[in-house]
Amino acid sequence: MPPSTRNSLPLTRGRAIAALVVLCLAELLVVIDNTIINIALPTLGRELRTGVSGLQWSVDAYTLTFAGFLLAAGNLGDRYGRRLVLYIGIVGFGAGSALAANTDTLGELVSARAVMGVFAAAVFPATLALVVAIFTEPRQRSIAVGIWAGVAGIAIVGGPVVSGWLLAHFSWHSVFWVNVPVALIALVGTWLWVPEVKVAVPHRLDVPGLLLSIAGVSLLVWAIIEAPRHGWTSWQTAVAALAATIGLLAFVVRQLRTADPLLDVRLFRIRRFWVPAAAISVGFFSLFGFIFFFTVYFQAIRGYSTLETGVRALPYAVGIALAAPIAMTIGRRIGTALPVALGLGFMCVGFAVASSADELTAYPTVILPATIVMGAGLAFVQGPATELLMSNLAEEDMGVGAAVNDTTREVGGALGVAVLGSMLSSVYSGAIRPQLDGTALPKDAADIAISSVFGGLEVAARIPVPELQARAYTAVREAFLDGMGATSWTATAVTGVGAVAVLVFLPWREGRHQSIDVPIETEKAGG
Repeated sequence: MPPSTRNSLPLTRGRAIAALVVLCLAELLVVIDNTIINIALPTLGRELRTGVSGLQWSVDAYTLTFAGFLLAAGNLGDRYGRRLVLYIGIVGFGAGSALAANTDTLGELVSARAVMGVFAAAVFPATLALVVAIFTEPRQRSIAVGIWAGVAGIAIVGGPVVSGWLLAHFSWHSVFWVNVPVALIALVGTWLWVPEVKVAVPHRLDVPGLLLSIAGVSLLVWAIIEAPRHGWTSWQTAVAALAATIGLLAFVVRQLRTADPLLDVRLFRIRRFWVPAAAISVGFFSLFGFIFFFTVYFQAIRGYSTLETGVRALPYAVGIALAAPIAMTIGRRIGTALPVALGLGFMCVGFAVASSADELTAYPTVILPATIVMGAGLAFVQGPATELLMSNLAEEDMGVGAAVNDTTREVGGALGVAVLGSMLSSVYSGAIRPQLDGTALPKDAADIAISSVFGGLEVAARIPVPELQARAYTAVREAFLDGMGATSWTATAVTGVGAVAVLVFLPWREGRHQSIDVPIETEKAGG
């Protein structure tokens, strides 16, 4: 019988734990960069002279290439070795971080972020696929996957904390320099403790499918991000949306017809696969978008510094850390449907509470518990959903399966920032524009005020008449709060509908795929 992962990885308990720690560190490195830049957005907006759309692209350039290359990276890991692809990803990510740290224009920064996303795509699925390969006993695997998922959640909310501390002491370039030593530690740890795992007879890489997936997702998010500037019914938005639809449909057709698909789209006929994938995407859609505009709320409306804003992201991590083991225990004992639905429900409640926040809302009694509940909700969603999704795949499909799991996170997060960010921008600009009609503001100043809340506050600060200045400040803040309320209620609706959908479509007593021995080649760590 061909060797399999299950009988070819003679790792001791200590070495397996060390490998898990290293893999979680590598995961932390690339996931935290989804949000580490958020706290720096106001600084970037001022120093690089860009509006909301430009700021969103400094976030989405990373997320889009990250998501676009995940399936290819998972396939390459299965083909050439998951540890090898992990090596390449860590080295490239560290180099891309150094490149980003040396940029001084928006175009250079967006390009560097895109490069970082490509190499992050090599790291993320490899970590999960290796965790699943190392821990094969069901209970141990469930715990390990739960830890992996918990680290992913903590990394998302940990970005603002790390960024806040760095920006309080250094320039915005430091949020990228910090990645370099962490990448070096992860690289050495991978060589020492992580074994090599690959499929002996892999599928070939589907290059046309890869290009179609990148084009389709990129055009879709571009259309959403730029819609407020061009107009939701403009020809630019319509053409981009149509091209995205054609690209994604062509990708599906390609995957159904090719002998070696990048992604077997027929997997999405299985409710135990597509429902947890969709639930993860909904959770990350809502939380990514919420974190994007709530950090702006803390700084623009509450007047907090970057460090104060970062510290206020810690409750998300507390909620995740406390809830993750509870969620995995419930999932193992009674099934995945209940904890995932509860998680989306928790997030729904948190977003609803946050929708009424203004400059006077009490942090300890309102915002703090709401953010803890949101973090707990994400933990209830992603841990059990990830474990169910992966457990329904054969061992030879773990790399691509991990990529699908990660793609749902990244695409959901990218669309969350795009959709909710665009909604915030549209509502804000629509509310502030009438306030400027009939004023004596120069057109350039009015355009700056309309572009973003920070631009509005900057223009208001230049008004020499105290009474008019106070009125301008009030108008800008109220316009932003209108937008934040609308986006919060959108996140509330999305997670609420998601919770109900999970209860309806996900079997309460789901089965598990029984893996068979498949040709898997392994190599010990340090080799």
